[in-house]
Amino acid sequence: MTLIIPSILLLVMVAIEAFVLRVVQRKDIPWHQLVFNLNSGHTIMWLFRGIEIAVFHAVSVRFSFGWVDSWSTVAQFVLALLFWDFCFYWMHRMHHKLGMLWAVHVVHHEGDHFSLSLGIRNSWYSSLTSIPFFLILALVGIPLEVFIAVGAIHYFVQFYNHNGLVKKSGVLEHIMITPSHHRVHHGKNAPYLDRNFGGTLVFWDKMFGTFQAELDEVPVQFGTDDHVKTDNIFWANNLPWLKLLGFKLPELRITTHRLVGVWTWTAGLLSFAILLMYIHAEVSWPLLDRNLLLAYGALAAITVGGLSEGRSWGKVGWTAIHCMALGLALTRPQWQDPVIYLFLVLALAHAAATWRSASWAKVA
Repeated sequence: MTLIIPSILLLVMVAIEAFVLRVVQRKDIPWHQLVFNLNSGHTIMWLFRGIEIAVFHAVSVRFSFGWVDSWSTVAQFVLALLFWDFCFYWMHRMHHKLGMLWAVHVVHHEGDHFSLSLGIRNSWYSSLTSIPFFLILALVGIPLEVFIAVGAIHYFVQFYNHNGLVKKSGVLEHIMITPSHHRVHHGKNAPYLDRNFGGTLVFWDKMFGTFQAELDEVPVQFGTDDHVKTDNIFWANNLPWLKLLGFKLPELRITTHRLVGVWTWTAGLLSFAILLMYIHAEVSWPLLDRNLLLAYGALAAITVGGLSEGRSWGKVGWTAIHCMALGLALTRPQWQDPVIYLFLVLALAHAAATWRSASWAKVA
C-alpha cells in the first residue's frame, strides 16, 4: 500500500489540475495526450525500475567502499539527497547531449501540453539508462532503502514542477527548480533550448553555466520539431530508436475517427488501474501471476493508444485482453479477488461501449 497510495495521489493531482485548467481557467485540455502521458511508461517502465533497484543492490552488496557505513542514518540521508540531485543533473544533461540517451529522453519532451501529466510521461527505457549515473551512490555506501526514499522525494518534486498552474515561486526561484525553471527546460526555442537540467536544486545549473530564467517577453514553445505524432506508446517509445539506427520509419496512417469524451480518459484510468494492481501484486503474488499481470497491463496500455487513434485493432485488442483477463480470474487463485472482478466488469462494459458509434467522433 505504501507505493499504491502515492500513485493514486499523483492521479488525483492530475485530475484536480485538469479540472482547474478546464473549468476554472477555461483552457482546452488535450485529453488524448493526457491519457497517453498516464500510460506512456507503464507498466514496462515499472519492470525496468525494478531492474534498476536490483542492480543498485547488487553493486552495493559486492562493491561498496563503505565510506559512509559509520554515519548516522540522518547524515546518510542528507548526503544522499544532495548527491542524488548532483548525479541527476549530469544524467539529465547527458540525455540531451548523447544521441543514444536522447532517443530515450525525447519521449518526455515530445509532449507539448505542460501539465502534471507530463511529469509522468516517460520512456519505457528511462530507468535502464539511469543506472550508470546513480551507481556511484552504491559505491559510496548509501543504503538501498535510503536510495529509494531519496529518489522518491526528488521524483515527486520533479512531478510537481510540471504543473501548469504555478507561475512564479518567490524566494524558491533562487533555491529550487520551480515550475517556471522547468518550463524553460521544456522550451524548444531560444534562449531556452538545453537549459535548466537540474531536478530539485537550481545550484547545479548556476554552477555549470546552464541556467536560464523564464522571460516574460519570450513565451516558451513546448514539444519537439521532429515529433512523429502518435498515441501508440509502442511506436512512441521505439520510433526514436529506429530513427537513431537509420531505419526507415513506418508510415502511421491517420484515421478519420477517434474515441472521444468520457470514453477516452476512462480507458486511460482503467489502464492505469492495472498498474496499481501490479504494484500491489509485486510483493505477494507468485512470479507467473505477476508476469501475466504485467503482460496484461502492457497490452492494455498499448491498446489504449489504438483506441485513442481510432484503430480497429484497438477495439478488438481492448476487448480481447479483458476477456483473457476474465479467463485468468476464473481459473487462477491469485486473480480471484472481488476488486479484480469489479475492475473486469467495468473494463468489459467499457470495451462493449467502444463498439458503439456514439463513442467515436470524426476528425477533421
